[in-house]
Amino acid sequence: MQQALIEARQALDAGEFPVGCVLVQENEIIGRGRRQNSEGACTNEIDHAELVALRSLLAKHPAIDCREITVYSTMEPCLMCYSTLLLSGIRRFVWAYEDVMGGGTSLPLQQLAPLYRDMQVGLVPDVLRKESLSLFARFFERYSYHQDSLLAEYTLVQIQEYRSRLNDSTEYNIL
Repeated sequence: MQQALIEARQALDAGEFPVGCVLVQENEIIGRGRRQNSEGACTNEIDHAELVALRSLLAKHPAIDCREITVYSTMEPCLMCYSTLLLSGIRRFVWAYEDVMGGGTSLPLQQLAPLYRDMQVGLVPDVLRKESLSLFARFFERYSYHQDSLLAEYTLVQIQEYRSRLNDSTEYNIL
């Protein structure tokens, strides 16, 4: 997850939504991506970190078997990314910060069409959540993308609650 956070920091430094992703197979990073085009001349909702990482991987290794890949992302994959990764064969997902606005991992696969129904998926939330939360708080303080969204509101409340708890403890403040 540390490597995904590096990608997210680079996205933030470039003025992009701070989502970073790495694809790991046998403890080796085989793909990397960060959010692109969240603002500017080429603004779109396709260049999410997970899809950038997957496209990069498949460009280099078009015949790779994705069943042994684990996705590490600084934000819970959205419905588009989650379903794309599932259809690509990936079944293990680890993320730092929950996407309260568009997270896809709560999709009830057992209630869907046969293509999804029998998929066995591993989900691990909240890995290095505070570090990712910090990046999103910085983003919403600086940029307009999703500024008035449920996610921005939720993030800023999370930061305020976390800082309030820090005032009552000796925990080191990374925020």
